[in-house]
Amino acid sequence: MLKKYLHTRLRVQNMDSSINFYNGIMGMEIIERKISPRGSQLVFLRFPNVNCDLELCSFPNSGTIEVPEDLIHLAFQVEDLEWCMAKLQEEEIPVTEGPIESENGTRFIFTEDPDKYEIELVEYPKK
Repeated sequence: MLKKYLHTRLRVQNMDSSINFYNGIMGMEIIERKISPRGSQLVFLRFPNVNCDLELCSFPNSGTIEVPEDLIHLAFQVEDLEWCMAKLQEEEIPVTEGPIESENGTRFIFTEDPDKYEIELVEYPKK
């Protein structure tokens, strides 16, 4: 039935702050910007190394955004977790959990985007 995963949509409160986080800090590529027929501002960002996207949607008429803890998170593999933590600190974005190291040497942290969507950054052991 399903052929391919295409994108995930997250509704955001402030599009500029979200673009700064996902594009400016996380390094995702902006591939499209548009306004939907109902007036939502949409921005598509490409996940690295895959052909699927993150769609950010700003629609102020739908009210404020309150993301409950542990509702959803995006997980990304990173090359250097220490560098990522330093970058987050430089941008004044708190690490909300970690760093944690699993028995196999995988290390990870959690942080949050401007709307409190949880982001997990994972560094696998070097082989």
